[in-house]
Amino acid sequence: MLERIAQTIARYRMFEAGQKVGVAVSGGADSVCLLHALRELAPRWDLRLHVLHVNHRLRGAESDEDAQFVRDQAAQFGLPFTIHEANLATTPDNLEQAAREIRMAFFNEKIARGAVARVATGHTRSDQAETVLFRFLRGAGTAGLAGIRPVTAEGIVRPLLEIDRSQVMAFVKQQSLPWRDDSTNRSLEFARNRIRHELLPILEREWNPAFLRTLAQTADWALAEECYWAAEMDRLAQRFLTSEGKYILLNTKSLSGIPEAVTRRLVRRAMELVKGNLRGIEFVHVAEVLALARNSHGHGRLQAAGLDIMRSFEWLRFGRPAGHELGARDYRLPAPVPGVIPVPGESVEICLELVEKPESSDGPDALIYNGLMARINWRLVAGPLELRNWRPGDQYQPQGTSGTKKIKTLFQKFRVPLWERRHWPVLTSGPSIVWARRFGPASVFAAGPGSREVLTIREMRIAPEQTDVYRSDKAGTEG
Repeated sequence: MLERIAQTIARYRMFEAGQKVGVAVSGGADSVCLLHALRELAPRWDLRLHVLHVNHRLRGAESDEDAQFVRDQAAQFGLPFTIHEANLATTPDNLEQAAREIRMAFFNEKIARGAVARVATGHTRSDQAETVLFRFLRGAGTAGLAGIRPVTAEGIVRPLLEIDRSQVMAFVKQQSLPWRDDSTNRSLEFARNRIRHELLPILEREWNPAFLRTLAQTADWALAEECYWAAEMDRLAQRFLTSEGKYILLNTKSLSGIPEAVTRRLVRRAMELVKGNLRGIEFVHVAEVLALARNSHGHGRLQAAGLDIMRSFEWLRFGRPAGHELGARDYRLPAPVPGVIPVPGESVEICLELVEKPESSDGPDALIYNGLMARINWRLVAGPLELRNWRPGDQYQPQGTSGTKKIKTLFQKFRVPLWERRHWPVLTSGPSIVWARRFGPASVFAAGPGSREVLTIREMRIAPEQTDVYRSDKAGTEG
């Protein structure tokens, strides 16, 4: 059995020579087996072991006795011991999930601080089978069916993952090792216990005697698939997903012609980048997003497990839910000349500068708005300038067009997504619009070949870490 554990450690490269390894010991048979196995195997990698224990205080005196038992085990072997005290007795959340989160936070904190390089936990192949079945019943895809990872990115390792619980019990009994029984492991109140004590025995007895091994092999197969896709998605995400501040954007047109497996994973990656994890994300949520992307209508919205997903024209925007007060939508700021005015709610500033007799004004088309800079005949501006966001009913005649246009109509023509309109800047002089983002200067104020005093208007980004791919792509989508 020790050799099989050693093979698992070597297969997944769980340790490097000389590392300090935390051993998570609850006091149960699995963790006691893990501690004794690693003590025997430690010389092969020159490992330095450190016993870690979490007291969840769920069972009163019984929990305290478990903690003392683990402390005594560490002392018996001359190993350092660290305990983390928690109190989950009154938590309103799912107890199993809350306890796991506390343990993982404790282990990850030990790794992050450098107290240990790895933390080994006592998960067995039986735990793997139960996890796979539990996730399958909840509707997980291959990512969920990969089950318990042998090694996590944070540094959690599972040396017993190819050993059955029955083999663990045979080992601790053969070695006459003491362990503690957790009374909650027998309670059918918990879903995992019902799977362990009721569902799995029925499936093994009536359907497949090797069902536990089959589930574990499914996890192994799915894990290999996920490792391949993880590397592939790093490449595909750079191609298809765009970061825009706290949002992730996906062009729905880019999804046509690519396999369904890729589109699903792109959506999941976008969700993960925004949310930080995929907890609560199920197949149905991904399917709803793809249905939204394929909808022939221009706009739509849905929410799922801590995510707010909007569709506007050919763009999907993934973000976190947030309340938007109507009063916060509007702004009105003085626009001194020369001056630089940050646009509220955006990482953009408007730069205003006066230029006397610009050389570029000699050509007949030199002062046409080019999308990056607008030029205004300063002598035609009668009063002080003001920068504000667009308002319903705003209209003006952009340079090079015929007749007055509503800005709302221009939004449609230029396919401006709904979420970009909220802070859309316009420059006004009194009741007149002098300039509007992307749509350019008003025809009546636009500088011409004879203009000798010109106001230049530039938009400049003030967050260089944010990509401009999204904006440059959309600049060419018109009509």
